[in-house]
Amino acid sequence: MWRPSHCCLILALWACLDALPVAVDKTKVSPPAEAQEPPENADTGLHYDRYLREVIDFLEKDPHFREKLHNTDMEDIKQGKLAKELDFVSHNVRTKLDELKRQEVNRLRTLIKAKQDLNGEKGMTVDHQALLKQFEHLNHMNPHTFEVEDLDRLIKSATNDLENFDKERHEEFKRYEMMKEHERREHLKTMNEEERKKEEEHYEEMKKKHADHPKLNHPGSQDQLKEVWEEADGLDPNDFDPKTFFNLHDTNGDGYFDEQELEALFTKELEKIYDPAQEEDDMVEMEEERLRMREHVMNEVDTNKDRLVSLEEFITATNKKEFLEPDEWETLDQNPVYTEEELREFEQHLAREEQDLNLRTNDLQKQREELERQQDQLNAQKMELQQAVQHMERLKAQKTEPPVQPKALSAVEILPGDGQQLSQDLPPHS
Repeated sequence: MWRPSHCCLILALWACLDALPVAVDKTKVSPPAEAQEPPENADTGLHYDRYLREVIDFLEKDPHFREKLHNTDMEDIKQGKLAKELDFVSHNVRTKLDELKRQEVNRLRTLIKAKQDLNGEKGMTVDHQALLKQFEHLNHMNPHTFEVEDLDRLIKSATNDLENFDKERHEEFKRYEMMKEHERREHLKTMNEEERKKEEEHYEEMKKKHADHPKLNHPGSQDQLKEVWEEADGLDPNDFDPKTFFNLHDTNGDGYFDEQELEALFTKELEKIYDPAQEEDDMVEMEEERLRMREHVMNEVDTNKDRLVSLEEFITATNKKEFLEPDEWETLDQNPVYTEEELREFEQHLAREEQDLNLRTNDLQKQREELERQQDQLNAQKMELQQAVQHMERLKAQKTEPPVQPKALSAVEILPGDGQQLSQDLPPHS
């Protein structure tokens, strides 16, 4: 089955192997993994996460593929040798993979259309084939069947994306820190001299308060793991046993420490210097510190670079001198993430962005004013046209009315005084 805590195709393929049994003192461990609730699925963060998971689910159901997986090392997987085994999987699995790919292509096309509509390009002809090129995790030239190239692309894309994921997180944190400092300095500019002095004093006080914390144990060292063993697991530090510790904290029972399980081991250390209730402690910085700790342990322990720590790798690491006599761990406040020069460049970039935004805003305002002017003209022309139509209708109505006929006078309509004139007008009687 898919191991939910693994976060790339390669890791998931390796994770489907059964873990070797570990000798454990059952009086000291929690109930076995099968008796516990299964962990929640952890999203890899990749935009094709669901497609990745579903492909893995069906590949794991094929006996031939699973067998080949047992005999394929990590480098061969990365080089695409495992992908070639797709030609030998069962027809039912291939059919399902074809269906999954068609669904993924349709999903990407829907995303492209949604983005087009959002950008105001509705109604324009879309070259889906050209736009699909940006999605490297599948072969867009063949949208109907799942082939060896698709599995090879999926493996390489997931590996590359996740290898760069930590780097992107560090860059994002660096931008966060520079923006925080930029906003602080901009806020100071709005203050008078006395207010600015008080604010600077408060800022330095908070920095000093945060830096005044207990010494941290080196991540992954014997002292650090023993502290987890004693405080989190409630066990006697004198009875520390690496195999038992590994079994206790391999929470999904797959025989590996993945990145999430490793990061969970550093919570006790992080609590020494970060408290969400304290003004001086930034929880974003805490997560960056956690990431640094995990990366350090991975670099020291993960010898085959598969982003997992096996039991064998873990035991080997506990026998090294660095495990027993580690160097002092330097925290973030001892290692600034940016220089003054980088901050200046960042602020210049923000200024250029603000200038560009203002220019676009002015352009949009001018366009709006021009549209309003044109609308006023159209409204005036419409009014003139309506008046002209009404005038034409009146003229037309006057031409079609019948002429007025003279009306004959009756006797009763002859007014007094007109009798003499009337008698003169009548012919004489014969």
